[in-house]
Amino acid sequence: MSHDSLVEVRDLCVSFATHQVIKNVCLDIRPGETVGLVGESGSGKTTIGRSILGIGPANSGRILFEGGDIANVAPRDRVGDAARIQAVFQDPYTSLNPSMTIEDILTEPMVARHIATRDEARLKVRELLDQVSLPADAAHRYPREFSGGQRQRVAIARALALSPRLIVCDEPVSALDLTTQATVMDLFIEIQERTGVAYLFVSHDLAVVRHISHRVAVMRGGEIVEFGDCDQVTARPEHPYTRRLLLAAPVADPIRQAKRRQDFLTLDARS
Repeated sequence: MSHDSLVEVRDLCVSFATHQVIKNVCLDIRPGETVGLVGESGSGKTTIGRSILGIGPANSGRILFEGGDIANVAPRDRVGDAARIQAVFQDPYTSLNPSMTIEDILTEPMVARHIATRDEARLKVRELLDQVSLPADAAHRYPREFSGGQRQRVAIARALALSPRLIVCDEPVSALDLTTQATVMDLFIEIQERTGVAYLFVSHDLAVVRHISHRVAVMRGGEIVEFGDCDQVTARPEHPYTRRLLLAAPVADPIRQAKRRQDFLTLDARS
């Protein structure tokens, strides 16, 4: 394992029935960085995230977290630092228990992991709410009383409750309107700058990934076809599929769009 990697995925293969959905994928995430994992629906990007979280299979290969192999280890069986991998999922309407108050939602992981008593966990709730810019009185309300963006902030606070080293973000803004997407992404960036947490940011939207990522991995058909610095991948992509993804992303300025299209056509001709 590279000395500067927090997570290292090596030769990961995942199959369901007779269909192989992940094929010898290699991926690494450094401490404090965001790796964007982008591709169209069915490319396998969510499956990789689930394997890292331990809620999806890894038929072969290794998933190293701080040097220890956590492939096929369920979250409840992970101990020590391996428990410090958390998730924020796509739909804030279904990822929070509607019968629990926000305080109960935030205290539950701390109590379940025995890192705090219930009273100690309740004292930390205000701090967690403050980290995601929600008022203290939100603790005594229910998820139904919040907007989609506010619910996603609660989901982020729940992920932060265990002081994670890595958060797997699976399409965390795709269910939100564009204005709310921008504010939630800015919140992710602010939290990372303050805490040093790393993200695996899974998305089908290359514009979103470009906004938040340090490096980008592009998936197609269960394989990573391109992986590199965000600026390099999005400005001068090497793989034709990456260029097609970029061309599909809207650009408000028609002159810039036309120039980008011509640049990518030139690159395709040289390939």
